[in-house]
Amino acid sequence: MSEKAGSGAAFGYVTTLFFAWGFVTSVIDPLVASVKAVFQLNYTEAMLTQFAWFIAYGVASLPAAAILSRVGYSRAILIALGGMLAGCLMIPVATTLDLYPGVLAALFVIASGVTLLQVAANPLSAALGRPEHSHFRLTLSQAFNSLGTVLGPRLGASVMLAGGVFAGGAALDHAVSRTESLRAIDLAFLIVGAFFLFVGVLIWTARRRIDAAAPDRSAIAGAPWAAFRSGWALFGALAIFLYVGAEVSIGSMLTNFLHDNIPGSTMQSAGEMVSYYWGGAMVGRFVGSALLRRASAGVLLSIAALSAAGLCLVVTQLGGATGAYVALTIGLFNSIMFPVIFTITLDRSSAAASATSGLLCMAIVGGAALPVLAGKVADLAGTLTPAFFVPMAGYLGVALFAIAAARGRPRTASATPPAPAH
Repeated sequence: MSEKAGSGAAFGYVTTLFFAWGFVTSVIDPLVASVKAVFQLNYTEAMLTQFAWFIAYGVASLPAAAILSRVGYSRAILIALGGMLAGCLMIPVATTLDLYPGVLAALFVIASGVTLLQVAANPLSAALGRPEHSHFRLTLSQAFNSLGTVLGPRLGASVMLAGGVFAGGAALDHAVSRTESLRAIDLAFLIVGAFFLFVGVLIWTARRRIDAAAPDRSAIAGAPWAAFRSGWALFGALAIFLYVGAEVSIGSMLTNFLHDNIPGSTMQSAGEMVSYYWGGAMVGRFVGSALLRRASAGVLLSIAALSAAGLCLVVTQLGGATGAYVALTIGLFNSIMFPVIFTITLDRSSAAASATSGLLCMAIVGGAALPVLAGKVADLAGTLTPAFFVPMAGYLGVALFAIAAARGRPRTASATPPAPAH
């Protein structure tokens, strides 16, 4: 099968989508620290930002698949970007009204758009070009997704965690500083919204080219209910749930954890350092893709999950600056988890690939549950350090899945579809 005309340029446009959702998802990490200070929240309440974000995967996945099957790829992407822009514009309304629940509602709207974006963009990345090069295209798209997660915390921290309530000084009027911080939140999301608008214009100009090169709509994952009859599909969904929950829990805690434990750090500098956590995942994806050519996926996933769990344990025991720097290294071991869990599950599930993929995408909702649990542990303990037991437990669950996969055999010897980027 030859490459369709114009598919290379269309792939370039679609790859910007991977960057876009990686960028905005990681902006939530410094937002956690910002809303905690501005709205005077405890850790459990502040973690509701992640709950509002990731619950969208559980709520919006099936409607997103229905929208895609009805309107096609380019229109679905434009609807997604429009929803994400609308959510960004809701943020200034919520902060002007001084409503934290309004901020949560806006985040849910943005994340629902991201869900639709993922449902549409993942198969496009594999299809826009020669079939024999699909692995390269997905790896490149995932790298841009990771690049977005590296840059997102830096922008978010430099805008939302500088000045305002974070400036310090007893003479600083609290009402004035609080207003300044609220406007900083607005600015961050208006910048993100402007980027979504720019990407939307790009997609609009390439819409005919994208639809011409797109795969058949019938190939899109539908309802995941059939996968509930497969033990491996359920096990894989649990592993995705635990992995995403663990990864997001750490990312959400890092700004405050680094600030509390690294002497001389400001909230802004701590927030900017979170990019190293996500940068480790970006580096690990390239290293992991090379290692997967030589090592068993189950064995490599076992090593990664046990290493991440061990590092979480080290953080709980050491704390302080050493524990803070150790926490940053966990991102390196997160790198291969999502795609390897995804493909292992597709290899072993007795359900159709479409049903299994749908269930695994819905399991990303784990990012809503574990961060809130970690926040509750931190509130009860009065410090963030013990909260790292929550992601540690998640990684141990992933390790059990990996060990079972390493000892078992794939259902078929045929190649499985590439995993979507997370």
